[in-house]
Amino acid sequence: MKRQDSMIRKLRIKFVAICMALVTLVLGAVFFSVVSATEQNIRSNTMEVLERVIDQEGIVGRPSAGGPTVQMPYFTVAVMGSTAYITGGTYSDLENTTELQEIITIALRGGAATGVVAKYSLRYLIQDNGFYQRMAFADMSIERTIMEDLLRSSFQIGIAALLVLFAVSCLLAWWATRPVEQAIRQQKQFLSDASHELKTPLTVILSNAEMLSAAQLEDRSARWADNIHSEAGQMKTLVEEMLTLARSDNMSRIAILTEQDLSTLVTDCALSFEPVAFEHGKELQWECAPEIIILGDGDQLRRLVGVLLDNAVKYGASDAPIRVLLSRDDKRARLEVSNQGPVIPPEQLRRLFERFYRADDSRGEKSGFGLGLPIAAAIASEHKGTIRAESDQRSTRFIVSIPLKK
Repeated sequence: MKRQDSMIRKLRIKFVAICMALVTLVLGAVFFSVVSATEQNIRSNTMEVLERVIDQEGIVGRPSAGGPTVQMPYFTVAVMGSTAYITGGTYSDLENTTELQEIITIALRGGAATGVVAKYSLRYLIQDNGFYQRMAFADMSIERTIMEDLLRSSFQIGIAALLVLFAVSCLLAWWATRPVEQAIRQQKQFLSDASHELKTPLTVILSNAEMLSAAQLEDRSARWADNIHSEAGQMKTLVEEMLTLARSDNMSRIAILTEQDLSTLVTDCALSFEPVAFEHGKELQWECAPEIIILGDGDQLRRLVGVLLDNAVKYGASDAPIRVLLSRDDKRARLEVSNQGPVIPPEQLRRLFERFYRADDSRGEKSGFGLGLPIAAAIASEHKGTIRAESDQRSTRFIVSIPLKK
């Protein structure tokens, strides 16, 4: 159940993230367009005023000759050589001041017909009449005020819109993933029910096959009975593994956690697998740090270690040792099972814990259903631990980390 809830939660988060990213991009593009258009429009209006007053000096509050009322602070200057004097405008205190000289110097130094004197918040236009130059300056405070108000309003509207759209996206994500959640739950329930229902007929088939094998049959009939027994045994193993995973999915916790001496448990598992490894021509080596105590389910932990050892025996290189190392790593127990063999590519390493996945290209055709490692991952998760796989030229390693008992 935890795993299913986590998957649905990730799906919903991804849905909301995609929606919010798209909406943010659209809103950002809209606001950028509005701000840019507004800024361009205000700048154009200011330049129109400058172009008008540089030819016909308008007076604030009175119509200029042949033009509408000038509504922003401005002044015009005539420059002849080193002499400059104000010819009109709304500024009455700039005549013969150092500020005026600095403003004109900055504007002329730029070398362009239009520009900005940022220090004094002025926009200017220069007209060269041959013997002298006329310059018009307009206050940019109104521009900046309008743009600041627009940016502030846009930011507030954008935040409010994003909050509303976030709430809507969450509702849509919940609504859109409900059928997926229901389908997954039904699929897992079907898997659990089917696995449970198949156990009884398989048990009957195995019992009858064993009785047939015990009877005095002809060689041909005996081979048929052995085939029935073998295939039914494999099917029962598959059903039990599927049932284990189904229970892990449908229950919040299936392990009964008690104090376990992991050192003793791993040693016992290694001893029981030593003959199996020997039959496959492989040496099993193990080293366990003493008294590593964890909280766990003994049967589940034995199955976890057994899966890793069985995997190493099946896929390890011939005449190469299998190594088991149990140690302490800070406040966690660290179990490493390694074997030599072909390197598993990174893209396959990531999929080793997927159900029914088998990296046949790199590991050869071996018996199994591709459920052992997913079961090991489920058991590790039940014990609040992790499991990962590593592979290089040196060896392939499965590493399990479980918290120590506090």
